Amino acid sequence: MLATAKLRSRTKAAARTAVKALRYRCISGIVAVLVDGGQLIRTGDHLDRVGGSDLPDGQKSWFGRHVAKAYRKAHGGDAIKVWAQHRTTGKWIHVHAYNPADPALLAGLHGYKATRHLADRALYAEAA
Repeated sequence: MLATAKLRSRTKAAARTAVKALRYRCISGIVAVLVDGGQLIRTGDHLDRVGGSDLPDGQKSWFGRHVAKAYRKAHGGDAIKVWAQHRTTGKWIHVHAYNPADPALLAGLHGYKATRHLADRALYAEAA
């Protein structure tokens, strides 16, 4: 336990001295690598896959909240978080990352009125 705390302390100290982009990547660690590799997915990436890339940022944000609520209901806690750059503003934000086959993503599509029309596309994409 002490070794983990020391490693975390050293990682944060190193991150504070690096440039902002490297700092956030350092803090996110292996989770950022898994997101880049496709083993984990952010809600915005999921919307892009099912054809919801034309939705405004405000609706994408609400979709993410519906997915997080469905994930909490199914798993009893929050999903893994990762620091990522916002698609339009470029600011670094803390977002949840999910398994691409997680049922919470589909539940979020069904649960949010603005994305219900994409739920059928998502079911078709999973079947294919």
